[in-house]
Amino acid sequence: MKDQDNPSRRRFLAGSAAAATAAVISKEASAQEGDFVIDPPDVISMEVVGTDARFPIRRVFCLGRNYRAHAYESGDDPDVNPPFFFIKPRDAIVDYREGHPYPQGTQALRYEGEMVVALKSGGTDIDPADALDHVYGYGVGLDMTRQDLQQEAQRLSRPWAISKSFDKSAPVGPLYPVETHGHAVSGRIWTSVNDEIKQDSDLDFQIWSVPVGISILSQHYELAAGDIIMTGTPEGIGLVVKGDVLRVGIEGLGEIEVKIT
Repeated sequence: MKDQDNPSRRRFLAGSAAAATAAVISKEASAQEGDFVIDPPDVISMEVVGTDARFPIRRVFCLGRNYRAHAYESGDDPDVNPPFFFIKPRDAIVDYREGHPYPQGTQALRYEGEMVVALKSGGTDIDPADALDHVYGYGVGLDMTRQDLQQEAQRLSRPWAISKSFDKSAPVGPLYPVETHGHAVSGRIWTSVNDEIKQDSDLDFQIWSVPVGISILSQHYELAAGDIIMTGTPEGIGLVVKGDVLRVGIEGLGEIEVKIT
């Protein structure tokens, strides 16, 4: 008699498969519950306007030289060299109320006011026409930079991640959900230092708009819920010292105040 015609054997195989599946699920659940050799890292998250719930962060992408005038002030030609991406660690994101401790290893700390985009979904090769469907919300942030380390890395033709990806290098404000506040596709963006306006531009001046930026990024990474994109800074970047107070605002997204400590 063939095996498939033997009821006892079919029951045995089915039971074995179910037991194996249960063991795998049990092991995964156990790992999720805390079966780690060290304490797992804290969940990094952002405040969301209008709710006590928070937005968990998966990755932080940054779009460089996305405003024409800033590209020129950085010695770049936006008509020759397109904008580019770099990455910060997710725990670089901190609540703006914490202030910003002057980081070690630098004598030249630079501010860059930016708009933050938070994704609720993702994928690869996203069409620009569909890109905004993946956006959860928008916020205000700062991309702090150890300028002297960046310039030295550039001089040596080395990667300059160390100048961007340091502790607490991205103070941010709360997210404004698309569901309640709509998409932030245009509007004034500005930065002041000690109440003196230093950056004053408009989101309209981005070389790569939010949907285009998401589309291009998705050609290199599989984007997913929890990903953050910092969309670049306008012209007017500069240095700050301990005691300085930075304010960054975006029309419709409020403003943040960050003290350098």
